[in-house]
Amino acid sequence: MVKRTGTDGSLLASLPWTLAALAFSLAPHVQFLPVWITVAFLACAGWRWDIERHRRALPRPWLRVVLALVCFLGVLASYESVSGVGPGSALLAIMAALKLLETRKRRDQFVLLFISIFLVMASLLREQYLWSLPYLILAVVLTMTAWLRMSLADDGGETSVKQSFKTAGRLMLYATPLMLAMWILFPRIATPFWAIPVDTSSATSGLSDRMSPGDISSLSLSDAVAFRVKFDGDAPDPIDRYWRGLVLYRFNGRTWSGWEPIMARSAREELLVAGEPVRYQVTMEPTRQQWVFALDIPFEWSRSEIFMGPQHQLAKEQPIDQRMAYQATSYTRYQITPKMTSYSRTRYTRLPAKSNPRTVELAQSMRRASEDDESFAKAVLQRFHEEEYFYTLRPPALGSNPVDRFMFDTRRGFCEHYASAFAVMMRAVGIPSRIVLGYQGGEMNPMGRYLIVRQADAHAWTEIWLPNRGWHRVDPTAAVAPERIEFGITGAMLSGIAASWGLAAPIAFVHRMGLTWDALNAKWNDWILGYGPDKQDSFLEWLGMDEPDWRKMMLTLTFLIAALVGLISLVLMMRYRPPPKDHAALLYKKFTRKAGLVPNCGETPQDYASRLGQDGEELAAGADRVTAQYLSARYGPPNPAAMDLLRAAVAGFKN
Repeated sequence: MVKRTGTDGSLLASLPWTLAALAFSLAPHVQFLPVWITVAFLACAGWRWDIERHRRALPRPWLRVVLALVCFLGVLASYESVSGVGPGSALLAIMAALKLLETRKRRDQFVLLFISIFLVMASLLREQYLWSLPYLILAVVLTMTAWLRMSLADDGGETSVKQSFKTAGRLMLYATPLMLAMWILFPRIATPFWAIPVDTSSATSGLSDRMSPGDISSLSLSDAVAFRVKFDGDAPDPIDRYWRGLVLYRFNGRTWSGWEPIMARSAREELLVAGEPVRYQVTMEPTRQQWVFALDIPFEWSRSEIFMGPQHQLAKEQPIDQRMAYQATSYTRYQITPKMTSYSRTRYTRLPAKSNPRTVELAQSMRRASEDDESFAKAVLQRFHEEEYFYTLRPPALGSNPVDRFMFDTRRGFCEHYASAFAVMMRAVGIPSRIVLGYQGGEMNPMGRYLIVRQADAHAWTEIWLPNRGWHRVDPTAAVAPERIEFGITGAMLSGIAASWGLAAPIAFVHRMGLTWDALNAKWNDWILGYGPDKQDSFLEWLGMDEPDWRKMMLTLTFLIAALVGLISLVLMMRYRPPPKDHAALLYKKFTRKAGLVPNCGETPQDYASRLGQDGEELAAGADRVTAQYLSARYGPPNPAAMDLLRAAVAGFKN
């Protein structure tokens, strides 16, 4: 016989529900956890189920201690920390897995279901997409159902699974008004009380602070959203939709770098703007980087932690690890007119010695044939346009001296190839140049009337410094593939223009469905995730609360919660109130008290009357009269007069 440790006999019925609740709550974390943690959880769950089915002994305490220590060290080695969303989720998963190996009583399952709830809440710290709401509801309903199944199994109940699901759903409905009241009225603050280290695996950026051949073209097939833009008025023309990100000025012969996330107080003073301003709001996805994207060129912005760098790009004091919304004002007609000191000229014209010599020689020969710097720049663009240069998303490898290889051998490249080659040719003849990384274009979503800028819209262009004009934007890509600038990546794909680049056109129906889903996500971000102090004040004013402050909101919330609790309590009292009193049974009980003889257990009214009639004929007649009226009033057809006759018979009975 197998030795068995003491466990509840109800575990075999309730354990599958507990395992299902744990697995469902762990599901959103699986893609972010190391594989060994998921394998460990599944192994422990299978082991525990095998123990329960075959009535085996639980693992010995020393083995559980060793497993706990090994798993803790594994989490520490995987994350190099035990704080943050990622390590915290991993520890919760391991705790749940190891707790299964010591689950004996209902209290142990309570702990596992509490861990399940914590895992569900932890998934919201990592991402809060639109699908998070139905997942959250299903996870809580499943956990509550597991809780009910466990309690019923422990108490010997026989309620069906369907009834348990209904009960869990009904409890969720009871809690919904309280949740809505707290969501709307609980005072919002601009910054949280605490900061949680963000799992860096959940937020990525398409652009880095370096640019080498092939870096941006690798993003061309990604439809991930970089940011969304809502314009106060009409959106600018596609040709003006340059979204400035970061500026690179160092070149080592292959890679551009040199982005500087420092504040330059004089940067905005160097801007000369003209024309009508473009006002808009950007909702930017997390990037783990500091740069902030704005329409070229930004002039005003709403958030105090955003500043302008020395090369007229916006940045944030801390990396952007959460979705961020900000308002900005830009001018598409502008001049950047800083003073070009000798130090700055050296910085923006430096090239590595003996790097890309054929390109340098070509640039110098073309400059000698040009009247001035501006005509030379136009001559280079004309060369890209007229000669056999091709725009492609799958450029060949370049090896050493990549600009030379591109200019004279492959002649195929993406925006970074043309921007880099153009900047090198400018520097080769002493014209200051730099590379701007950002996005170009974007797709208007007619469902939400906002612009979607995706990672596929990532773009690189060049700025050169010309006398009397300052920094001037030049996009060499427009000379090779003007449709890329005029239509954008998405427009070119839909129209079939991008087929020669190596892109396939999306299916129109699928594309429309994607836009609809994105519009729903945008509303979710705006009204749910973006429900901050400003939106709360506006919404409460719309509800009629003048000048809402935290005192008014807390008093209103307290009153509303008290009223809702009272209403829910009343509903529950009405639902679970005891059955109405049986007046016939109450009158019969009064009769037995007057008779002075207690009925035996299971004794029928007729037998009781016979036993009572043994004490005299008069008593027997009265007992028979009461018994007949009682049976008629309680078990006969509904008749109001029968109750009156019973009441009269009981009143007239004398012992």
